[in-house]
Parts: sequence; structure tokens; C-alpha cells
Amino acid sequence: MKLYQALWASCAVVIATSGCVSQKKYRELQTQYSKLQSSNADLTNRNLSCQNDLTASRTRVQSLEEQIATEKSNVSALQNALDKCLTSSNQGNVNIAKLVDEINASNKYIQQLIAAKNRSDSLNLILTNNLTRSLSREELKDVNVQVLKGVVYISLSDNMLYKSGSYEISDQANSVLAKIAKIIKDYNDYDVLVEGNTDDVPISRPNIRNNWDLSALRASSVVQALQNNHGVDPKRMTAGGRGEYNTVAGNDTEAGKARNRRTEIIVTPKLDQFMELIEKKPEDAQE
Repeated sequence: MKLYQALWASCAVVIATSGCVSQKKYRELQTQYSKLQSSNADLTNRNLSCQNDLTASRTRVQSLEEQIATEKSNVSALQNALDKCLTSSNQGNVNIAKLVDEINASNKYIQQLIAAKNRSDSLNLILTNNLTRSLSREELKDVNVQVLKGVVYISLSDNMLYKSGSYEISDQANSVLAKIAKIIKDYNDYDVLVEGNTDDVPISRPNIRNNWDLSALRASSVVQALQNNHGVDPKRMTAGGRGEYNTVAGNDTEAGKARNRRTEIIVTPKLDQFMELIEKKPEDAQE
């Protein structure tokens, strides 16, 4: 905003000193102002995406911390029960041994939860770094990478991937897909789901009846590019279209429509031990 103000202040000085501005100078200033507006909108969108990622991560961490706190409370209660048993002359050795076993099981479960949380956080960080490291700053303007609960979401804008209303992959997109394909092949045990998404503007062409068709054809084009041009195993991939119904922004503005016109590559690892652990009871973790 300060940059815009400085620019227009400069214009005001020129007008004040010279009385008028040439058409050429005016067009140059107007072009600079438009570029600054576009850059500001892009930075705003990226900031919003980062805020969403941060909110999701904080929610996950809070959930894990609540589970750990609950288990610690259980351990404390069991320890108090054990202390009472030890002071009671009528308590049998069998019950004491059982309480000790329960305390040990709960402690083990807490450690497993903590270790699983650390493994999950480390996996998210490694995946994000690997995915973004090979992309240039310019490419990152059209590529949004998120890692949520061990699942990698790579969102590609349609401006980078295709021509307007088309599903053919552009040369620029193939360059980016080549880098993404390398990461996909590095994680060869992961499944790959490619989803096409559109805005709500109707489309009707001889071979494209509606946005369902367009989104599915775009997803299929990306899958085939990954297979034919970049050597990704087709058995790992699934292509799907979600039409205009999986929005990430409102369709009432051009910026919102641009965000909704995207293709997402979702790289899904096998279920790790963390998801298995959080569904177990403490006594199950002992086995």
C-alpha cells in the first residue's frame, strides 16, 4: 500500500510541477499500478493459504496434546489408586500387580502417542521441503503445496496448466509436472489422486458438455502427462473430476473464480502407526 501511495504521490508531483503529464508517461504509471495491484492480490492469497495451513496444524497439535493430557490424568488416577492399595492391609498382591501393569501400559501408550506425533510432524516437514525445493519462485505462484495429516495436497492453477476452456497440457505445465513427478516417484509406495476443479461459469463445446466433463478431462490429461511424459506408474494413479462443487473461494469475484479453477494432485501415504494408535485403548497398546 505504501508503494502505491508513493507511486501516486510521484504522479502528483509531476502534475503539480509540469501542469500536465504526457500520455506515454500516464500509461506507464497506470501499467505499474496495475502490476502492483496484481502482485498485492497474489501475496494476499498466499498469506490466506498459509494462515489456513497454520490453523489446521494448530488444530492437529491441540488434539494430540489433549489426548496426551488425558492419558497423563489416567496415569495420575491409577497412581493414586495404587498408593491407596499399598496403605490398605486388606489389599491383595494380585490387585496391586494389576494396577502396576495398567500404569505401565498407560505410560507406554503416552510415549507411543508422543513418538507418533513427532514422526508425523517430521514427515509433514520433509514432504513439504522436498516438494517445494525444486520449484522456482515463479512456479510457486501457480503451485500451492499443503501437508495435512500426512497427506500431500498439490494445487495447480489452470492458468499454468491449460488454455482457457481447454484440457490440453501446456509446455509450461509439463516443466512443473516433471518436478512433481520426481517427488511422486521418490515416494513410490504412495497413491496419487488427481482431481480437476472448475468455477461455476457454464461451458458447452462439442466434446465438453459441462464443468463435470471439463474437470474430469483436465484430471485425465494430468494423469496421462505424468504417465506418458514423466514415467509415473499408472497403477498408482486415479483421475477424477469434481466440477464446480469443491470450491475454496467464492465465485462472485474473478480472484475467487481463479482460485477455484485448479487441479489438485493428492499424494496419499499408507496409514501410519499414528492413525492406528489413536483408535486404540490404553490396554490395547500393551499387546
